[in-house]
Amino acid sequence: MNGEAGEDARLTPDDFARMVEASAYGVIIHDAETKSILWANPTTLRLLGFTLEELRPLKAHHMSGLSELYRRSRGVDWLQRAADEGKADIEWMYRAKDGREILTEAVATRLVLGSRAVVMVQFRDIEREERTRRTLTRTETMLNVFLAQMQEGILVVDDGARVTFASSSAEELLGSEPDGLLDASFYGLCTPGSAQALRSAVDSSRREGRSQPFRFETRSVDGEARWFAGSCQHVHEGELNAHLVLFHDITENVLSSQERERDLQRLNYLARFNAMGDMARTIEHEIAQPLAAATNYLAGTQRRLDAGGASEQTVHEGIAGARAQLERAAEIMRSLRNYVIHLEQSLHRADLNELFSEVRGLLEMNAARRGVRLLVVLSDAEVPVWCERVLTGQVILNLCFNAIDEMADWPPPERVVRIETERTPRGGVFRVSDTGKGLSHIPGGRIFDGAFTSKSSGHGIGLALSHQVIQRQGGEISARENTPRGAVFEFTLPEGPRDETARTDAIPVVGKP
Repeated sequence: MNGEAGEDARLTPDDFARMVEASAYGVIIHDAETKSILWANPTTLRLLGFTLEELRPLKAHHMSGLSELYRRSRGVDWLQRAADEGKADIEWMYRAKDGREILTEAVATRLVLGSRAVVMVQFRDIEREERTRRTLTRTETMLNVFLAQMQEGILVVDDGARVTFASSSAEELLGSEPDGLLDASFYGLCTPGSAQALRSAVDSSRREGRSQPFRFETRSVDGEARWFAGSCQHVHEGELNAHLVLFHDITENVLSSQERERDLQRLNYLARFNAMGDMARTIEHEIAQPLAAATNYLAGTQRRLDAGGASEQTVHEGIAGARAQLERAAEIMRSLRNYVIHLEQSLHRADLNELFSEVRGLLEMNAARRGVRLLVVLSDAEVPVWCERVLTGQVILNLCFNAIDEMADWPPPERVVRIETERTPRGGVFRVSDTGKGLSHIPGGRIFDGAFTSKSSGHGIGLALSHQVIQRQGGEISARENTPRGAVFEFTLPEGPRDETARTDAIPVVGKP
C-alpha cells in the first residue's frame, strides 16, 4: 500500500463519532470529576426513552433502578473507581423514562478528550440473558432434585462405550462413589457373560434407532450378585451422539424367580413321589395278573409234556397263551415308561386332551382293577393350556385316582367316574365328577390344606400338592358338591403365560442367572 492510499484509509474523528453513534451498545459520557452526563449515543436514548437534552441534567438516582442495590452512592463510586483506576465494570439496573427497569452489563473507562478527562460507560441489555439464566438455574435445580429422587439409574454412554454422565441413583445402584462411574467402560460394569448381550442391545439401538430392552448382572467385590433391567436409546441430534441408558434393580424379582423354580422342582419331586404309591399298586396288580397267567400256561404245558400226553397243538396253545400274557405285561410297562420319561421342567403350551391321553392307560388299568367305569367326555377341539406337563399330568392322576377310590366301595352299577375337558374364556378346564359321599364330611376349607384325608392309605397330601401345582402355574383348582350326590373336582389353567411372565420373556436375557 503506498503512502497516498494509506493516507486515504485513515479514519477521521467524524468517522469515530459515527461508529459510536451506530454501536448496538449504549454509550454515556460522564465528566470524570463531576460525573455529570455530557453525551449519550442514539442506542442509549432509544433504550431509556430520553432525549439528550432530557438526559444531561439527570443524576444517577433519576435513571437507576429503585432497589437499594442501585443507590446513587454506589453508582458514583463505580464511576470514580474508573476515573482513578482507568476501568471498572458492574452489573447495573438503568431505569427508563417510562419506569421500566433494564438490567445491564456496564463497563466504565477513563479517557482524556482534548483537555478534559471523561468516563465513558458502555453497557448492554442483559435482561433476556438473565431471565434465561434464571430459568436454566431453576430447571437445573428441579432436574437435580428429580434425578436425586429417582429410583431408576440414568447413564449417558458415548459411542466408545464410555460413561459421560451418571445420575446419583445410578451410582447408588451400582455401588459407586460419587463421579466414580465417569469415563468407566459401560460394558466393564457388568459380568463378562452380560457384556456381550449388553453390547448387542446397544448396537441394535444404534442400528434400528429405537429403544432396546436389556438385562444384566453385576458382581460386587465380595461376590454378591445383583441383576438390573432397563432400556437403551441411541440419541443422535446435531453434535450429540450418545446412548441414554435407564435401568432399575430387579435382584429381588430374580431371587424370587429362582426360589419359585426351586419350589417347582421340589413340588415335582414330591408330586412324583406321591404318585409312586398309586403307580406301585397299579404295577402290583396289573403286572402280577398277566405274569401269574403266563406261569399257569407254562406250568400246565409242562405237566402235559411230563405226562406224555401233550399234543403239538396243546403245546402251541400253552406257549401262545403265555406269550400273550407276557406281551400284555410288556404293554403295561411301556405305558408306565412313557409316562415316567416326560421330565420337562419348563412351562409351555400343551393340549389338555393330550395330557389326559398320556395318563389314560394308567387310569383305565386302575379303574378296571377296582371295577369302576370311566365316562370320558373330552372336548372335540384342542384345549390349549400353559403348564408344566409332568406336574399337570400328576394332578390329573391324583384327582382321578381319588374319584376311582371313592367309587370302588359302591355297588357295581353305580361305580362311574365322569372325566371332562372344556375350553372356556378363562382357560382350559379339567373336571372329575363322582357320585360318592361328597364333601359334607370334610371340615370346611381343609380339602386342599394337606391336613385331612379320608383314605386309609394316607395319600391325602396329593390334594395339597395339586393345589400348589395349579396355583403356581397361574390356574385355579376347586372342589364342590355334585348333584344329587358326590363331588366335583376341577382345575382351570390359562391358555398363555401370565402378564409378568410375558414381560419377562419379552426382555432379552443378559447374563441370565
